[in-house]
Amino acid sequence: MARALRILVVDDDPAMVGAITALVGTEGHQVITAYDGLTAVRRYREERPDIVLLDLAMPGPDGFTVAGRIRAEGDAPIVVVSGESSEEAKVRALGIGADDYLVKPFGRAELLARIAAVMRRAERMPAPAVSMGDDRPGSMTLEAGGLVLDLGRHEARVGEHALDLTPIEYRLAEALVRANGDLVPHLRLVRAGWPAEADPDLLWLKPHVARLRRKVSSAGGPEILAVRGTGYRLDAV
Repeated sequence: MARALRILVVDDDPAMVGAITALVGTEGHQVITAYDGLTAVRRYREERPDIVLLDLAMPGPDGFTVAGRIRAEGDAPIVVVSGESSEEAKVRALGIGADDYLVKPFGRAELLARIAAVMRRAERMPAPAVSMGDDRPGSMTLEAGGLVLDLGRHEARVGEHALDLTPIEYRLAEALVRANGDLVPHLRLVRAGWPAEADPDLLWLKPHVARLRRKVSSAGGPEILAVRGTGYRLDAV
C-alpha cells in the first residue's frame, strides 16, 4: 500500500466531508477537516497536510481564494472537488494553483486514483542527468539569465539566493535553462515536467510554471515569459 497521507478536506457540507473521510480512510489516510475558507487556510498553516481536497463554494473566502492563499504558502498538491463542471471554473482553478479538478459526484476508485496520480506527479523525481553546462571539463552546472542549476546537487539558485523548488519545478526550470532563452513548446515542457507520464495533460503546466515564475522572480532571477498559445521561454538576455 502507498504511504498514508494527511489530507485536508475543505467543504461546507458535513455529509460530503464524512463521505470523503470514509472513502480515503479505507486506504489508511488521515483526514483534517475545515468547513469554511478561513478555517481551511488556518488548518493548512497549522497542520501542513500532504494534499488538499478543496470545494469551491463555501462561507467566507471561496475555494478560488483559498487555493491562491494555500499555494502562496506551500506546495502541497490541491485537488478541487466541486459540483461546478464548467470549463471556466476548471481553467480558473488550475490557473490559480490547483493541480487537478474532480467533479461531483464521483466514486471511490476515481477519488483514490486522482489522489494517487497527483501525489505521484508531485513526488516522483528521476535521477539528475550529468551534462556539460559550460566549457569546463566535467561541469554539471547550467546557467541562463542568472538562473543557475547545479545538476549534480539538484539545486537551483540566483546569485547567492537558493531556490526551494519542487521536483516538477526543477525539471521545468532545467528545460527552460537548457533552451537559454529560446522558446520551449508546451508539449516539450510538460513532458520534461512529468517524464514518467505516458500522456501528460497540458492543463498541469500553467499552475506549476506560475509557481516557478514567482520563486525565480522573487530571487531577482530572469522572467519566465509566456508565448501565447505556444510555450514559455526565459528572458535570458
